[in-house]
Amino acid sequence: MSDAARTDVEAVELANTAFYEAMERGDFEEISELWLDDSQGAISCVHPGWPVLTGRGEVLRSYALIMANTDYIQFFLTDVKVSVAADTALVTCTENILSGGPAEEGADLGPLVGQLVVATNVFRRTPDGWRIWAHHGSPVLAETGEEEPDENPS
Repeated sequence: MSDAARTDVEAVELANTAFYEAMERGDFEEISELWLDDSQGAISCVHPGWPVLTGRGEVLRSYALIMANTDYIQFFLTDVKVSVAADTALVTCTENILSGGPAEEGADLGPLVGQLVVATNVFRRTPDGWRIWAHHGSPVLAETGEEEPDENPS
């Protein structure tokens, strides 16, 4: 890998990390800055279980809604892979998410929930650095721990 390619991969990794850290902090302003603006192309986002959101207004409203209803969220990213081709970059990863909603009366934090999501983040190079063009998150179905019944008992 050339030095220029390595530098691009590192820059995309930093932009990807900044996205998740901004979500953890609930920093809507930074989230907004990390997405492409309308003049650079239509953006899209798919949160697990949601329909496709298209356009800056819809996408950013979704993040505002998530942040308003999530008191705590932490992402542990695993299986992160970055590929850069010219001015486009693709990041795939597994989001190991720990989150909590509003606390019940007398509690500091709402119940914590773990979730596993596989995500694809597409970035475009801009004069201001790498910006998110698309995000797609799909839930990973949890194993129940129950064994399948043996269809051919002996």
